[in-house]
Amino acid sequence: MERQLVSTGTEWEERVGYSRAVRAGTQVHVAGTTATDENGDVVGVGDPYAQTERALRNVDHALDEAGASLADVVRVRLFVVDIDDWPAVGDAHADVFGDSRPATTMVEVSRLVDPEMLVECEATAVVDG
Repeated sequence: MERQLVSTGTEWEERVGYSRAVRAGTQVHVAGTTATDENGDVVGVGDPYAQTERALRNVDHALDEAGASLADVVRVRLFVVDIDDWPAVGDAHADVFGDSRPATTMVEVSRLVDPEMLVECEATAVVDG
């Protein structure tokens, strides 16, 4: 089976030993992705909707690099630091995915790697061989 690694080139990928995404056959797995810009700065500080939307756009970019799209996503995991943000996080998720509606889980976590981060997203996509 062919394995394709997708990298954003951040220092963390090599240091921690992970890839932004991995395509293995017809599956694309996107690692935990946050609302950061091309410089690594957090986008939407204090705004769970904006952070969710940006994180999912970053997921979309990784999917594109692996030959997939948001329409191919079958599973999303959302990690939030405050479960009371679920309406804003859910609204952003719904706005990004529209009618494709992947299986999705949202769980509260005690914190993320940066205190300004409110949400982190993982995704799995299935594409034609």
